[in-house]
Amino acid sequence: MSKNAKPYKETLNLPVTRFEMKANLKVREPQIQARWREQDLYGQVRQARSRGARKVLHDGPPYANGEIHMGTALNKMLKDFVVRS
Repeated sequence: MSKNAKPYKETLNLPVTRFEMKANLKVREPQIQARWREQDLYGQVRQARSRGARKVLHDGPPYANGEIHMGTALNKMLKDFVVRS
């Protein structure tokens, strides 16, 4: 590296945020779940959807003809999206 060359870190145009670099999920996840319980978030979702028509999607096992892979996940998400929309 020449004398005038900058380190790569200084050449990147990264956003400046207040977000921590690591999620610290071991600590944060129980806090988030406790807040959801206090707010009865699951109950609110069930109540909001109780008046809607029931949606059923008959779908087989995720890996009936091979190993599970990213295409399997995409398939499940697309089916879920179509049924809910």
